[in-house]
Amino acid sequence: MRLALLALMMCAISATYAAEPVIAVITPAQRGPMSLDVDDVSLIYKRRKLLWPDGRRIEPVNLPADHPLRRRFTEAVLRLTPEAMEGYWNEQYFHGMRPPHVLASEAAVLRFVAGTRNAIGYLPYCSMDERVRAVMLVDADGRVLPPGTPVDCDR
Repeated sequence: MRLALLALMMCAISATYAAEPVIAVITPAQRGPMSLDVDDVSLIYKRRKLLWPDGRRIEPVNLPADHPLRRRFTEAVLRLTPEAMEGYWNEQYFHGMRPPHVLASEAAVLRFVAGTRNAIGYLPYCSMDERVRAVMLVDADGRVLPPGTPVDCDR
């Protein structure tokens, strides 16, 4: 009975991942292994955490405001809607703080992060390649997945 229940749960999880891609928060592979929690990434994207542990300036990048992956990322990780983030950045502008750069596509995010040592970005897990490393995964329901969670890219 337990085995059948486990198989049913795995099918449900796989179906969820197939419907919406798992979001990978990525850094360049040459930065080496690290993991970030949701609070770290939120602070980075709100520009409240500006430096990596080695003292280098973090360069976060976003997808366009109307991109569905950006909406999911913003709601799951930053815990705000994109509309609320727009208000946040309007206020921060008067304090001299600028939002993360916006890149036009997932491919542009991958290229930028892969080629910029201090960058951080996000894209569908299955769009990653060996040039970048996932430092955090977010499932279709906005939950942060434990490190090492397998993700099926064959669907």
